[in-house]
Amino acid sequence: MAHESTDGGTGAGGTEPAASDSLRTFGAVVQALREHAGLSREEFADLVGFSKHTVASVEQGRRMPDRDFVERAEPALGNTGALRKASPHLSRQAGLASWFRQWARLEATAISLYTYECRVVPGLLQTEAYARAVSLDVPPLPDPVELEQRIAARLARQELLAVTRTPPTAFSFIVEQAVLERWTGGEEVSRELFDHLVALIKQHWNVEFQVMPTRRPSHAGLDGPLQLAETPDNRWFGYSEGQKNGRLIADPKEISVLQQRYAKLRSQALTPDDSLGLLERMRGAL
Repeated sequence: MAHESTDGGTGAGGTEPAASDSLRTFGAVVQALREHAGLSREEFADLVGFSKHTVASVEQGRRMPDRDFVERAEPALGNTGALRKASPHLSRQAGLASWFRQWARLEATAISLYTYECRVVPGLLQTEAYARAVSLDVPPLPDPVELEQRIAARLARQELLAVTRTPPTAFSFIVEQAVLERWTGGEEVSRELFDHLVALIKQHWNVEFQVMPTRRPSHAGLDGPLQLAETPDNRWFGYSEGQKNGRLIADPKEISVLQQRYAKLRSQALTPDDSLGLLERMRGAL
């Protein structure tokens, strides 16, 4: 379903209320320090190496700041130490569907995360504009508060990608080419998405991204999307999701089947280098 598990479910209900107060407070402190320093959002964004859009999302409490943001923001805002001291106490927003929460807890500490997706770009890789577009695509339309909670939860989870985590999580993503060619949200949203994907792949050595080509006579993923997670004690769990439901998989025999399928998918998809090249060509065509 278009809202997909990576925001914590399809999103048409089953979410918890209220964005995190800690994120809103942190964002207000960033904004106050920025304004005290006499910096516009654009000037501050240039100093910290993040987009103006990301800065706005952090200041408005809609995005979990990653460690790089905090470490770059401190010297830009006077080295008060306030952001470093506050960041460990931040909590992720609500907005996770009820059937996804158990998987989200596993995901938060996983040392390996594998995702095959044939419906939408995985939530960990989405831009805010893309997340908004897929959230509005599938009826019923969410109310404005629910929509913002859902988007905030999805963006907050992207902190998991940080290479500064100890140990950094190893990510593997396999995404169908047709998903990328759908242009969800239109050309502008797709252009931003491709730029984001290319930059993320190049900057995060712990992220492997592969495209499954549209023309693929032999395909191990015909049963649908799947996710696999390895815990710090080297146990494996799986997750699959359908219309308004999700299933956590712990049975070793079922996990073995999913691992076999994922290994086959990796061999059938384009190599990471070829996948990056395809993304760049698709971006250039927009």
